[in-house]
Amino acid sequence: MEEEIKSFLQYLEKERKYSSNTLASYRNDLYQLNSYLGSKRGSHIKKQSPQREINAAVLAGYMRSLRERKYTSSTVARKVAAVKSFIKYLTEKGRLRDDLTPQLASPHVGKLRPKPLAIAEINRLLTEPTKSDSVEASRDKAMLELLYATGLRASELVGLNVKDVDFKFCRIRCAGGSARARIIPLTPQIIKLLKDYMNGARLQLINDEEEIALFVNHRGSRLTRQGFWKIIQGYAEKIGLKNEVTPRALRHSYAIHSLRKGADLEAVQQLMGHSHISTTRAYKQVKIDT
Repeated sequence: MEEEIKSFLQYLEKERKYSSNTLASYRNDLYQLNSYLGSKRGSHIKKQSPQREINAAVLAGYMRSLRERKYTSSTVARKVAAVKSFIKYLTEKGRLRDDLTPQLASPHVGKLRPKPLAIAEINRLLTEPTKSDSVEASRDKAMLELLYATGLRASELVGLNVKDVDFKFCRIRCAGGSARARIIPLTPQIIKLLKDYMNGARLQLINDEEEIALFVNHRGSRLTRQGFWKIIQGYAEKIGLKNEVTPRALRHSYAIHSLRKGADLEAVQQLMGHSHISTTRAYKQVKIDT
């Protein structure tokens, strides 16, 4: 089964262009399924093909094992989604004769309404880096302003490369987690911030002139999503909003504030990379403070 899992993960990476974070989740979830199959098979029995190992009874047992572990509904739903995708892949490749996905019922997961920051809170957050003249503060100002101006995901922000910034046409190219890249327009103000950062702070931070990452850490290499999260938390703590400010909160705030200002719903959907317009429409129902 391990070979089939590796093949599936390569398919997601090469053909579906899944992000590294999504691939890591799929890998963990599918190897958990593989461990369960091994426990049912027994170590003394030779490994078998998916056709022999996976059936309705086995999947029902696997579902029971997830419930017994007291996982949250959202975690179970994620694991079930991974297994469903894997089974569909095996079926399409002829490794399984029957589509067994109907045997995997996902638990209902209530959607939490996105909680935006108030406009005054956003202004305080964006102003905080300007209180320092360090190169890191210059970088942080550019990152926070760009995030709030575009609604990028944190993984998309730190994944940007220098070549993704188009200064001539005032836009950036975001590869995202899907096969189709998004082209996102930028205001002249954001373009100026990025240009100042790239010509100033970034040059002081990098150690290798061939570094392609747009945003780098103090060692000169690409900033990680965890590193960016810590940066946001640091500024949030300074303004007294440690528990409320996250990269996702800024993404939600961008969408909600844009729609409140009269932005077109479909335009916001495309800019944020939502697969379904219903996801974007939910932001119109959220109340915001000034």
